[in-house]
Amino acid sequence: MIVAFLGPSLPAGEAQGFRVLPPARQGDVWRALDLRPRAIALIDGVFESQPSVWHREILDALDAGVPVFGGASMGALRAAELHTLGMVGVGRIFRWYRDGGIIDDAEVALLHADAAHGHRPLTVPQVNVRWSAQQSLPPREARALMQASARIFYQERTVPRVLELVPPRLRARFRLLDLKADDAREVLKAARAAGPLPARPPRDPPPSSLVRRRRIGSASGTAAQADAGIRRALLAGWAREQGLRATPEEVAAALREVRAAGPRDDRLRLAEDLALERLAMEHAPRLLNDGPSSLETLAAEQRRRGR
Repeated sequence: MIVAFLGPSLPAGEAQGFRVLPPARQGDVWRALDLRPRAIALIDGVFESQPSVWHREILDALDAGVPVFGGASMGALRAAELHTLGMVGVGRIFRWYRDGGIIDDAEVALLHADAAHGHRPLTVPQVNVRWSAQQSLPPREARALMQASARIFYQERTVPRVLELVPPRLRARFRLLDLKADDAREVLKAARAAGPLPARPPRDPPPSSLVRRRRIGSASGTAAQADAGIRRALLAGWAREQGLRATPEEVAAALREVRAAGPRDDRLRLAEDLALERLAMEHAPRLLNDGPSSLETLAAEQRRRGR
């Protein structure tokens, strides 16, 4: 299975054989890894209404052996920033950003409909105007059209407004081309042909606490599972700050409860967190200033449940 984050750049019907997901938000690539894709095609993504897809999650996909291809829109931006680290950029728009031909993120921005209406584009991105002008007009008129179009806010740059900017004598020869769609097709083609990446060693230094918190917030699964994981991480971290240390016997006992596969170091870390969580709970009355007794905490929980 290949995952494609696709929205206004290309109709989903052109991505036959892909698992099509909406324009990527922050955390979506992490969540897509749970699907165990053979490759990821990052084309469209949000940038204003919600946090954008994060560089770190793309790097994590590459570390997991999943090739990531980008182009056309948000994919072109991220590929231009990460092509030296393993992300594969595809298409003319990517090359423009990579080589410094364009530098403004707003060049690929456009207003589009919601998911119920197929993310249909409602305005024209500046990259399409740029390419159309270069292909259809003499150099002087092409530059004038690009400059005038760039002064229009991306949510107001409609087809009629663009056409009004073309000199009347040249309108018959002007064609508004869809470069983003062309590049999106190239991204899909490259992703289809992708093979697995070789194993990569973990990057050094390890992820920061900010990355780990974002990753926890992006985890798939039930809300109860997410809450339990966050609670365990908080209690284990608090226990370490208080100087508590789990004995090898306590870690070994917790390790027997860890059923997940994976590297032994990861399972040992989880087992240590389990052991520290229990130590924190056992020592809570003594670690907290004027800490509550077990009867007091039981009474508080009963009151919360209305008993």
